[in-house]
Amino acid sequence: MSVPPESLDILVLGGGGREHALCWRLRQSPHCGRLLCAPGNAGIADVAECINLAITDPAAVVAFAAEHKIGLVVIGPEAPLVAGVADALRRANVPVVGPSAAAAELEASKGFTKDLCAQHHIPTARYRRFAGAADAHHYVAVHPLPVVVKADGLAGGKGVTVAESNEEGLAALAEIDGPVVVEQCLEGPEASLFILTDGETVRVLPTAQDHKRLRDGGEGPNTGGMGAVSPSPRLTPAVLKQALDQIVHPTLKAMRDRGTPYQGFLYAGLMLTADGPMLIEYNVRLGDPEAQVLLMRLESDLVALLWATATNTLASVEPRFAAESAITVVMAARGYPWQAVAGTLIDGIAAAEALGVTVFHAGTRRNENGQLVAAGGRVLNVTALGHDISEARALAYAAIRKIKWHGGQYRRDIGKAD
Repeated sequence: MSVPPESLDILVLGGGGREHALCWRLRQSPHCGRLLCAPGNAGIADVAECINLAITDPAAVVAFAAEHKIGLVVIGPEAPLVAGVADALRRANVPVVGPSAAAAELEASKGFTKDLCAQHHIPTARYRRFAGAADAHHYVAVHPLPVVVKADGLAGGKGVTVAESNEEGLAALAEIDGPVVVEQCLEGPEASLFILTDGETVRVLPTAQDHKRLRDGGEGPNTGGMGAVSPSPRLTPAVLKQALDQIVHPTLKAMRDRGTPYQGFLYAGLMLTADGPMLIEYNVRLGDPEAQVLLMRLESDLVALLWATATNTLASVEPRFAAESAITVVMAARGYPWQAVAGTLIDGIAAAEALGVTVFHAGTRRNENGQLVAAGGRVLNVTALGHDISEARALAYAAIRKIKWHGGQYRRDIGKAD
């Protein structure tokens, strides 16, 4: 069994709600020594030292890790992974949690993933790839509706349009600069499946369900996520096993076979169709806001779990999760997801947390007077545990009512099916 050092200095890359949840849980470990986060945010600053660092510059991250004797790097968002930061750290013998740039293609290129699925008979929507929007114009104009138009590259959990009309599809193309994937529109509820792997051993994490649309009832534009619950009421044990057997494990085998084994968190977005679960897309990291509910339920030592992942000894560690349900409700800035209004004052976080919730910061900073203000699109994640989703919902929304923020918006139906 691989045990982390008694005191491990840890660097977390990222500055959103996912990274606040990671830092919050890492800080609770007896193995956590100095904890640094780049760039962090106002909430992360309460549990970690926030630093300035070019997190997509592999050389800069490696140099910082060497200078500060960092023993473990945890990469939160996708951009540093695609930039090869994990590769550079491994070459420098710095333990890191996160896939190589080659393995991160699972998220960096939707076309790559669709081709991999086709080659290995992994269930997913039928699709066509195009070098650019102009090439896809005629196909989208005449394609049976609805049709799904996706930017091929990184889009921060967005960049996807379910076009109900040809005009809507063409308008989506006009917003894309680069390769395009056009897909059959699958029907059914969505669910999220998460695993952690060191390249060989796979640990299945609790299921979760995201709420992507901006407004109550699943209306409005797609966002990065307006809330999440765990466990997902939709991923039954039988459906979960089917998704693992037909989608996740074949993908991991295909990545090993091509010489790019996958290490780190992997998030499979699934559509639960009448024909069984089908892959919508992969994210090569913990989802956000799903990370918040998963880490809220985690009972075992996160440092030990991630150390085992980084040192290829995950077979020796079995994570434990609470049987309770968790919910997170995203409070976003006015204008999100288009033009978020920044700088509005936020108060009442302490009063909210006094009820027993945890408020993770996704986009906050302190102004010149030391006051907490909004500094992003998604700003706060009010996260609660309960015996069931209903109890967790009641607690989270009671806490939200304690938060004084006139510049915010949130859905009032998180935890209910879209």
